[in-house]
Amino acid sequence: MRSGAARPSAIALLVLLAACGASEPAAWSGYAEGDYVYVAAPLGGTLATLDVQAGQEVTRGATLFTLDPEAERAASEEARSRLAAAQAEAADTTKGRRPDELAITAEQLAQARAQAALARSDLARQRDLVAQGFVSQARLDDARATLAQADARVAELSATLRVGRLPAREDARSAALAQAEAARQALRQSAWREQQKRQSAPADARVADTFFRAGEYVPAGQPVLALLPPAQVKARFFVPEAQIATLQPGQAVTLHCDGCGTPIAARITRIATQAEYTPPVIYSNAQRSKLVFLVEAQPDAKDAPRLRPGQPLDVRRAEAAR
Repeated sequence: MRSGAARPSAIALLVLLAACGASEPAAWSGYAEGDYVYVAAPLGGTLATLDVQAGQEVTRGATLFTLDPEAERAASEEARSRLAAAQAEAADTTKGRRPDELAITAEQLAQARAQAALARSDLARQRDLVAQGFVSQARLDDARATLAQADARVAELSATLRVGRLPAREDARSAALAQAEAARQALRQSAWREQQKRQSAPADARVADTFFRAGEYVPAGQPVLALLPPAQVKARFFVPEAQIATLQPGQAVTLHCDGCGTPIAARITRIATQAEYTPPVIYSNAQRSKLVFLVEAQPDAKDAPRLRPGQPLDVRRAEAAR
């Protein structure tokens, strides 16, 4: 009789345990995580100044560190001088010869015209003398040759004066302008390299850690410090596969942690597409060795600074928290 009475009680106990195992836990276990921003310079150099320290709050645009910019500053000055020279050469191609040079040519032209006039008068006299038989035909030919030379000299100097007033040829002007543009781009590059020796905060953030001290050499691309912007603090928690279908991106949850004070409102931003076993960082006997899905939630920006990466969290549905 005792064995028959005990059987229904055992069955009822098994059913009760099964029902308890299928119920949703009061909270899902998780932890706070941060996506750090590692600030580095694309150029190497000696760390001249480190303007922040770990734990400090910085605002967007605040100077974080400076590398020695002496070499880049000298390169910028050189590029600036080369640009000035190239611009001067380009401007010179748009002008003719100097006024004093044109004045010399103009005076030479005046002299040539006077000589041509004299040669023309001499030719007329020689023509009359030949007609009267006082001189030979050879004297007349010499007078014609002298006039032809004088006229040629006038034409030469007239052309020289006209060309002297013209700018350089189009090809030469294009080449000079191209040289000036190349010098301008070289200056831009030098200025950019000089600016990269000074790095500023890309956003409001907390300085998580620094990796160099002033006076140490920093290789190109090596992070000097790590920042943690509030917008990049998130909660990661793990939900059993039987409950994952009840969650969706945008759904409201609350985060609970020791020392956080009031619950922190957050919204689900990501639900993993593949299941995994509960990671060892989650110390929960209730979830140990169960198949779960990783879920991420983003807290409100004003509450994000209350979380610290690695901090254990309990996550509840927002409805359940009311």
